[in-house]
Amino acid sequence: MMMSLQRLLDRGRLRRLPPASSEVADLLRVVERDLTDARIEALSADRRFATAYNAALQLATVVLRAEGYRTQGVAHHHTTIEALPLILGVEVAETADYLDACRSRRNTVDYDGIGIATEADVQELLREAEALRVAVSGWLKSAHPELA
Repeated sequence: MMMSLQRLLDRGRLRRLPPASSEVADLLRVVERDLTDARIEALSADRRFATAYNAALQLATVVLRAEGYRTQGVAHHHTTIEALPLILGVEVAETADYLDACRSRRNTVDYDGIGIATEADVQELLREAEALRVAVSGWLKSAHPELA
């Protein structure tokens, strides 16, 4: 069953907080930094994967913040990714599912082992993050031009 934003609010996983253009701008700068860093071939595939994941997560955070929400409670990453298709629409549901799978892998990369991500994994995640960046940028300009 797909969660709704209201249900996430009711369960204490989201709270309302007016968006701030400076916060959105800062998040977008983090996205650009992380997309650039994730392409540094001298880094391990694990670190590049985690960095590309963070870029995608920050894009999802931009969407959440632009709509006037902030995560709270546990599972911040999961909640942020879960809210993505609730705001942008069903057309990003597959992207959200993919990012949620990456979230689990990123946890393994960061906490449990090495050699988890491959170069192919990094390249796939970078492609997905870039596509999401384009989608979020277009959405932001049309839905929240004051924040773009």
